[in-house]
Amino acid sequence: MERKKQPAVKKAGTWSLLMGAAFLMATSAIGPGFLTQTATFTNTLAASFGFVILISIILDIFAQTNVWRIIAVSGKRGQEIANMVLPGLGYIIAAIIVLGGLAFNIGNIGGAGLGLQVLFGISPEMGAVISAVIAVLIFMIKEAGKAMDRFTQIAGFVMILLTVYVAVATAPPVGHAIAKSFVPDQISVLAIVTLVGGTVGGYITFAGGHRLLDAGIKGKGAIPEVTKSSVAGILITSIMRIALFLAVLGVVSKGLNIDKNNPAASVFQLAAGNVGYKIFGLIMWSAAITSVIGAAYTSVSFFKTFSPKIEKHSRGIIIGFIIVSTLIFISVGQPAKILVFVGSLNGLILPIALGTILFAAHKKKIVGDYKHPIWLTVSGAIVVAVMAVMGIYTLCTQMPQLWS
Repeated sequence: MERKKQPAVKKAGTWSLLMGAAFLMATSAIGPGFLTQTATFTNTLAASFGFVILISIILDIFAQTNVWRIIAVSGKRGQEIANMVLPGLGYIIAAIIVLGGLAFNIGNIGGAGLGLQVLFGISPEMGAVISAVIAVLIFMIKEAGKAMDRFTQIAGFVMILLTVYVAVATAPPVGHAIAKSFVPDQISVLAIVTLVGGTVGGYITFAGGHRLLDAGIKGKGAIPEVTKSSVAGILITSIMRIALFLAVLGVVSKGLNIDKNNPAASVFQLAAGNVGYKIFGLIMWSAAITSVIGAAYTSVSFFKTFSPKIEKHSRGIIIGFIIVSTLIFISVGQPAKILVFVGSLNGLILPIALGTILFAAHKKKIVGDYKHPIWLTVSGAIVVAVMAVMGIYTLCTQMPQLWS
């Protein structure tokens, strides 16, 4: 009897790890910027934003399925794979991702502070400190990986349920939204690129794959599980995106004016009054704190393999990463120019990282006898081309404005 029970326990444990990685990736993507972008684009494109969401989901799945699969098959982290493709490339990618992770973590910790301000009326700085302490405590727990997985799962469910509640309260024209998702009145390429970059760009590209690797889920035998986890991560993010889209659409369709300075908060307040505003505060805090955790964990994972000392003291470095982000926010706020500049660089991370992964997928010294499906290579190459063109365009147009 004992022997029959063991596989079930192992399967349950594996499923928990797979969902943990999916939620880490999803909640890393669902940050303060996610809320603002979704509300802003819905306000601009109305029901046609459904088409943007649909296309971005497809591109996201292509990108993540490629990245997670090759990380699992090779048993190596993103920076190691990059260094095997082109010596030194891994260090460059790691440096840009860590720089981007730190810059955006300043925004994430600020968002967490704003969330607590809405909920309890405290200052954003005090809210940021409280949020940082909570994040640090999670990584101080002996089994920090499990604690991180559980926390992001709970926060993810809370965000989705509350957003669905508000979406139902606004009574959006669902049938119209579905129709325009396939036959839009207008198409915004910028919106598609922004959504894809925000969902699977920067450190988020590798968040789930690195988490599974740390949990020991790797090898060709793990491909089915890894694929399910990567798709689950995108679908979790998409459910949140769709729920928020419908909530905003419900408000817009009634002719109510959304505050452009704080669109997401405005939507929740218009939908459910002061209760809606408090709900926004909880969603904002949940979105921001999970992004703080995801950014810190994944950014530090890019330096783990460069030195045994970093690997040994990774938890301490993650905690330091969170503390530094918080201190910068408290002392200088969110450095707008740096955030925009690093954001532009971050937009180039996905095509560079995914392009490297696609090249690695066909190198025997990295993946052995594994044969990468042609359809995945082609679909991944499309994502690389689209994101590279738009990423370069964005960087070139923003650079002169930044330093003028």
